[in-house]
Amino acid sequence: MEDFLQVGVITATHGIRGEVKVFPTTDDPERFLDLETVYLDTGREKKLLTISSVKFFKQFVILKFKEFDNINDVEPFRKKCLLVTRDQAVPLEEDEYFIADLIGLRVITDEDKVLGELTDVLETGANDVYQVTDENGKEILLPAIKDCILSVDLEKGEMKVHILEGLLDL
Repeated sequence: MEDFLQVGVITATHGIRGEVKVFPTTDDPERFLDLETVYLDTGREKKLLTISSVKFFKQFVILKFKEFDNINDVEPFRKKCLLVTRDQAVPLEEDEYFIADLIGLRVITDEDKVLGELTDVLETGANDVYQVTDENGKEILLPAIKDCILSVDLEKGEMKVHILEGLLDL
């Protein structure tokens, strides 16, 4: 399992005092109000940053970090991810999982047939959709609903699914 979980991506600078506009990749953008620190993934290292202010603008979060005071300091970090450690993560409810933990799971049907590997999670309005890629590279989309997703075993690295009628039809 990943040690770090992504909570946002820096999309642009905001103003001249070193603030950044962040697209939140967490279910609850308000969680930034409770965070004191985040890690900036620069590509070479994970740099610990202290959050000094949080504002909200449309679907974005505007963050100011103690370590940066002007636009030139933050300009190089466009498109870089903001991460938290697992102990900073929001507690999950029963049958909830972090997307980072689901990616890479082996997907097996309730008839013990290997369907493929979970390669992406598409977040839609009604429910998430799991993208499974089989050994030939074909993509299969499964709705993340109880009728279809029977169990998830992170320890074994497996997800057991029931293929609803019509899901595999072309």
